Amino acid sequence: MKTRKALGAVAVGVFALTLAACSNAATDGTGGSTDAAGSLPASCSDDKPVIGVALPNTINPYYIAMQQGFEDHAEELGYTVDVAIANDNESDQLAQIDAFVQKGVCAIALNAVNSDTGVSSVKAANQAGIPVFSVNVTIDPDGLKNQNATIVQYVGADQKTGGQQLGEQAIADLGTTDKLVVGILGEPSQIPTNQRDEGFTEAIKANPNATVLQTLDTNVDPAVSLQVTGELLQGNPDVNVIFGDTGPAVVGALQAIAEAGRQDSIKVYGFCAADTPLEGDYVACAAQEPYEYAKIVLDNVQTYLGGDDVPAEILQPLKLYTTGETVGEKEFG
Repeated sequence: MKTRKALGAVAVGVFALTLAACSNAATDGTGGSTDAAGSLPASCSDDKPVIGVALPNTINPYYIAMQQGFEDHAEELGYTVDVAIANDNESDQLAQIDAFVQKGVCAIALNAVNSDTGVSSVKAANQAGIPVFSVNVTIDPDGLKNQNATIVQYVGADQKTGGQQLGEQAIADLGTTDKLVVGILGEPSQIPTNQRDEGFTEAIKANPNATVLQTLDTNVDPAVSLQVTGELLQGNPDVNVIFGDTGPAVVGALQAIAEAGRQDSIKVYGFCAADTPLEGDYVACAAQEPYEYAKIVLDNVQTYLGGDDVPAEILQPLKLYTTGETVGEKEFG
């Protein structure tokens, strides 16, 4: 094992959380520090250390861009990436993490299939002394604490703020006096999507006549979104605003609205759908940059492996696009 420099103690309180973000301790996901980052796998001393990259799928263009970011930047930094695709299967992803452990990879970049089950993947890597960098999907902080499992860093979008931006745009478009009936197309098992929903819901309540219906589960799948949106429109004919907290949710919603002939009476806000122009009923979206997130992760892996401090969390701002604007090539919801 390659030894890293000793870890310092982290104080408590709000100021201490700021310090924790700059310490070289791994984090349990709650802002507290741990002692899990004292050494590194021997493979980190190889000429081209291998970084294991665990992704949920490559059906969603979001993850295709993220994979490309890892592969391109690894080449620039002198790393080799071993990419494993779980096809949205939690058990398969855990088996892939176990395979990384058997291979003795230097570090793992984990985009978990789910926030809760990702804890087991982190724990398996911890037991082998392999540092874990979480990206895009937040690992459940309570689960990490209960399992005494740790991540070095989380990199992703500022999710709640992204949802809030879209809610504020809806208020700017629709005002604070008209009756709004809002359908939320979400993914309740994921912390980031719940944060997006929370931000949007808080902002839309600037209109006291807004009613937000129960969040529907689209499973980040356009086909599922099509089905549940169709059912939503049949059961709630007064719906006039829809928020899709992922790109695939937006795709299914737009199709369902078109099939119902409701394009003129419903406005759609959401995280940007790939290859879908902002026009008609689709009026605003917030874009993430998965290609850039991958690069940020690898830059921080390099810093960490060199023995220096990295922030416990990096939240990137989202880009807001409205009707007529073009979303960037590597930007997705």
